[in-house]
Amino acid sequence: MFKRFMLLFVLFGLLPFKAAAGTPLRVQLKWVDQAQFAGYYAALDQGYYAAQGLDVTLLPGGPSTVPEQVVSHAQAEFGIDFLPSLLTARESGLNLVNIAQIFTRSGTREIAFKQSGIKTVADLKNKRVGAWSTGNAFELYAALVKYKMDPENADDLHIVQQPFDMSLLLNGQVDAAAAMIYNEYAQLLETRNPQTGQLFTENDLNVIDFNKEDTAMLQDGLFAAADWLTAADHAELTRRFLMGTFQGWAYCRDHATDCVQMVIKRGGQLSLAGHQLWMMNKINELIWPTSLGIGVMDADLFDQTVAISLKYGVISQTPDRQTFRASYAIDALHRLGSTFDGHGFQFKPLTVQLTEGGR
Repeated sequence: MFKRFMLLFVLFGLLPFKAAAGTPLRVQLKWVDQAQFAGYYAALDQGYYAAQGLDVTLLPGGPSTVPEQVVSHAQAEFGIDFLPSLLTARESGLNLVNIAQIFTRSGTREIAFKQSGIKTVADLKNKRVGAWSTGNAFELYAALVKYKMDPENADDLHIVQQPFDMSLLLNGQVDAAAAMIYNEYAQLLETRNPQTGQLFTENDLNVIDFNKEDTAMLQDGLFAAADWLTAADHAELTRRFLMGTFQGWAYCRDHATDCVQMVIKRGGQLSLAGHQLWMMNKINELIWPTSLGIGVMDADLFDQTVAISLKYGVISQTPDRQTFRASYAIDALHRLGSTFDGHGFQFKPLTVQLTEGGR
């Protein structure tokens, strides 16, 4: 009788699931170790994964890493990437499924110095415009098409493949540059203006926000291979992985400075306290608050991403609803219970003062 009760407790998530020595799971990050992934580091460091009987390994990414390929080749159980990249991967034949949508807002921007005169997307006409490869330019390209410009037509503008920094803009090699609000944008504000000797400020810059242009697309989401999810016990492992992940992100929402130290401890690139605190703060703003609960896909935002992707040629066919399965995140939140704050309605961002070099 006792064993039967214990089994029921485990099945309903009232007790942690204990696998022998922890069930190993691998997560392919989209990029190098940085505060963009702090919630996963916190889930490790605070023991949230271990409490679920999981032995999780986080695999750093980089410019040559395509998380969809890594997961589809069974080199990781879970991956993190922007939703448009997942849509294109599915259209190319990779049967991958979004299991949790962590970011509810886009962090992508296009940045220009005020003296350039570039204030809007329309102003990019005939300009040198920095863009990233590896699926990160979809929002920019969608905005350009919206304003009747063809990214591949040199008579409209000149797209310049940009490294993942702001050197081309600082050196005058482009008129506008791609930036994530949590990373490259901060790099500008950590740099001295050679004309004044002072750090650049937000007053020196014009920012094109794709959320306001209605071409923003959903970004960091978790996905897995559909076939892997249907194997024995894998749905249960997924729910427990999400429980630990959600706890990790909630911890970073409420303990941002602690999570910055976790990032620095991992020794990733740009492991500078000031820069990482800015990033942690901006990442929290992309997640919190969330009306549906962390990780639960908003079907309307999914449809918006799909509509933009179709309209501007990112994909050619409408994906089916099996592209995402919100039930895993919903179940994970339910198991965490009413004492877990999965919405963050009281979240207030920090005020972060950047210094030269992000120190």
